[in-house]
This record gives sequence, structure tokens and C-alpha cells, in this order.
Amino acid sequence: MSEEKVVATNRQARFNYHILDSMEAGIELKGTEVKSLRTGQINLKDSFAKIENGQAILYNAHIAPYEFGNIANVDSVRPRRLLLHKNQIKRLFAELSTKNETLIPLKVYFKNGIAKVEIALAKGKKAYDKRDSIRRRESDMELRRVMKFKR
Repeated sequence: MSEEKVVATNRQARFNYHILDSMEAGIELKGTEVKSLRTGQINLKDSFAKIENGQAILYNAHIAPYEFGNIANVDSVRPRRLLLHKNQIKRLFAELSTKNETLIPLKVYFKNGIAKVEIALAKGKKAYDKRDSIRRRESDMELRRVMKFKR
């Protein structure tokens, strides 16, 4: 049985992008970054991933320095390599190069004690799509509120 503990989610991602496909990737961490992740000290807000030189790289993911760490703490926003199979990287590279899409992280979690990132192939939403999402969310909230009082 796989035990999954979610550390952080990128809530803005589903608002700003249409999610087309998602997959799980490992993340290469150094030093005390794992301890910092276990305490939930990560921010995915402006992060994205690129395929460079046959490798998937995660940019702008801020992992705060471990407070009980020493000089071995590394830069908090350094690029981190994502661990994917070669055929997955080739497929992502083909899709990213032909269409106007991007790779964004959706969540970071621990699965059986190993840090994982759920990355998604996404297409940016236009302003009218975002307004439509807000309108739909508000109407759903209003409907739930009415149904709650009808009981």
C-alpha cells in the first residue's frame, strides 16, 4: 500500500492554466532540503519546468533553508532536476516544442518516504476563461448554500 503525504500544492496552477496531462516525477534534492520539505517549507507559486539537454529541470521552486542546518544548506531557489524516464522526457519535449504549452508543478508529496512532484502539461488561460471559472465557482457555492438551508 502506497502511503502519500502531500507537502504543498500549487493552487494558482488550476486557476491560471488548463491542465491537459499530469505525471509523477522524482526530484533531486541536496543536503538538508529533504528535512525542510518534511516540515512543509516549500513554495510552488511561480515555479515551472523546462526540458533542457535531455533533462527536465524545475525552476523557481523555493525550498526554505532548514533552520537547524549548517553551512551545508544550499540555495533556496536553485534549479532542481526532475527524475523521469527518457521516453517520458522525449514525449514532453515533443509536446512542448510543437504547441504553446508549459510544464508546471501541481503538488509536492512524499510517497513511501521518497519526495515526488506531480507535474502537468498545461495551457495558459485567457482572462475571460478565468472570469468564467470564478463565475462557475461562485454559482456552485451559492447552490450549496441554498441546498444547505433547504434540508
